[in-house]
Amino acid sequence: MSIADNLKQYKSEVESDGVKLIAVSKTQTNEAILEAYNAGQRIFGENHVQELVDKHAELPNDIEWHMIGHLQTNKVKYIAPFVSLIHGVDSLKLLQEINKQAAKNKRIIDCLIQVYIAEEDTKFGLGFDEVIELLRSEEYESLNNIRIVGLMAIATNTKNEKQITIEFKELQVLFDGIKASFFPNDENFKEISTGMSADYKLAIEEGSTMVRIGSGIFGKRVIKHFKANITAN
Repeated sequence: MSIADNLKQYKSEVESDGVKLIAVSKTQTNEAILEAYNAGQRIFGENHVQELVDKHAELPNDIEWHMIGHLQTNKVKYIAPFVSLIHGVDSLKLLQEINKQAAKNKRIIDCLIQVYIAEEDTKFGLGFDEVIELLRSEEYESLNNIRIVGLMAIATNTKNEKQITIEFKELQVLFDGIKASFFPNDENFKEISTGMSADYKLAIEEGSTMVRIGSGIFGKRVIKHFKANITAN
């Protein structure tokens, strides 16, 4: 099937439940992204800063770009002028840098706190206690140019659906507790970004409001090398 056909199928499954579909366009060509765009998709996720910067400059300006990969503090300044949502905030230091660059651009940047839920050492994220500690800190209270709108997590890469479901359930419990304790009257704190091609249905069942689908929409990834124009000045 074409990208447009794949997208239509996912949209019918996902958006009927009120869940946002993020088309993961990393390593995909501009032509492939435009095919999805012309089929009605407006939210795209990238995980490399240089690639994100290049695509933002070359593609329609009404695209909502999400940074879904691990973000280094010295790269924040390159996406701060335009990024719509940063998914993987996994430290106070990164949050402070986002705040700094958002202020320079006279913006408030929406962020998700990345929570570690997987039984894998390769995943990033804060532990449950660390999330609460961050939100209680005076340093966090002083940040005026970021807005925490929810939580993000990646489940263990396993075929054990029971384990994945438990991990998603635990995240939902954490979300509910944080909502009640820190954001009881904040309508912006509403997002749970979990679920990818292999586990998005389980994620939606356990409260996900955003799912990230890449190969299911675009097919096999295209390996494209982006020029390393970005330097840490």
